[in-house]
Amino acid sequence: MRDTTGTTGIEDLLRRHAPQVLGALVRRYGHFDAAEDAVQEALLAAAGQWPSAGVPDNPRGWLIKVASRRLTDALRADEARRAREEKAVALESRAPITAEDRAPREDDTLSLLFLCCHPDLPPPAQIALTLRAVGGLTTAEIARAYLVPEPTMAQRISRAKAKVCGVRFGRPDDWPRRLPAVLHTLYLIFNEGYTATSGTSLQRRELSGEAIRLTRTVHRLLPEDGEVAGLLALMLLTDARREARTGPHGELVPLDEQDRERWDKAAIEEGVALVTRALARGPAGPYQVRAAVAALHDEAPEAAATDWHQILGLYEVLIRLVPGPVERLNRAVAVAMVEGPYAGLAELAVLEGELGHRPDAVRGHLLERAGAYEEARAAYESAAGQTLSLPEQRYLRARAARLGP
Repeated sequence: MRDTTGTTGIEDLLRRHAPQVLGALVRRYGHFDAAEDAVQEALLAAAGQWPSAGVPDNPRGWLIKVASRRLTDALRADEARRAREEKAVALESRAPITAEDRAPREDDTLSLLFLCCHPDLPPPAQIALTLRAVGGLTTAEIARAYLVPEPTMAQRISRAKAKVCGVRFGRPDDWPRRLPAVLHTLYLIFNEGYTATSGTSLQRRELSGEAIRLTRTVHRLLPEDGEVAGLLALMLLTDARREARTGPHGELVPLDEQDRERWDKAAIEEGVALVTRALARGPAGPYQVRAAVAALHDEAPEAAATDWHQILGLYEVLIRLVPGPVERLNRAVAVAMVEGPYAGLAELAVLEGELGHRPDAVRGHLLERAGAYEEARAAYESAAGQTLSLPEQRYLRARAARLGP
């Protein structure tokens, strides 16, 4: 045993290992649902023991061993599944936990990712299950992201787990069918890590880091796929600003006020190279276009030098590919930067009732630029009342307060 790194460090360690442990169990025994229950029990055991006893030298091996015991115990206790129990016990006796199992297996996590995105599942179920099993998000967090009640999301995840029970674990042959759902899921995991939907911290770095790691893995497997490269570029170019997004007390710092010297130049260089190569191969997909926008922001030496005309042109391309509310909101910002705040406000009018607090936050900014301070203050307050993120709430209320009573 080695000394514990503190409660927060242990929580981060468990979150990082959980999908790898689940992947190892499903690979060895099958039974996705039962395996996830066993992993959760092992995680609870670790959370209870490690703070006082210390973190094992091989935490992943410890978790696999405990989860394997819990899984075989559960199978033995279920008389209706005696045949499965005998198979699992036989597997355990023939193939004890080995050095290979104890070493990190990226393939297990990737195989788990594709299993969760099985084509027999509808896209919402694919994404929810992957966020739960691979991304480590709680059911409540996923429900907030989809704006549905938590019991509804719990049922969706439960049905998805039941659907993939018995599916062969391993790298699938039909990657093209599953790839859009996989990329969208990774994008959602990254976004939750980059800007948390709730809580006291603006960012959940373990999630954005895991999304980048998994996307790198997919890119290594599909190096010629332009959208995989585009998504990885988008993540790197966005994550490059991470250190400058918060102030000394965790407060939100908007893009145009960030200290660009704190941006990660190596990540920007890698992201620009990735998206440049992907766009040269053509045709451009949505992730490549988003990455191109991020590159224009990152390459500007200061906010005033941002090429908003080119960004607006890219958003025109993007909304033809993906005419969603997020894309239209971002285009409205670009319109405002090129044609003035009232032009942007006109674009916002069609987004009433969509995207939670974001349209009101943008509306407040544009009204403030236009000199309509009373209306801007009301928009900021409205946005602050809708977000569950405390840093965003504080930022929006500070913007409102500086406009006067």
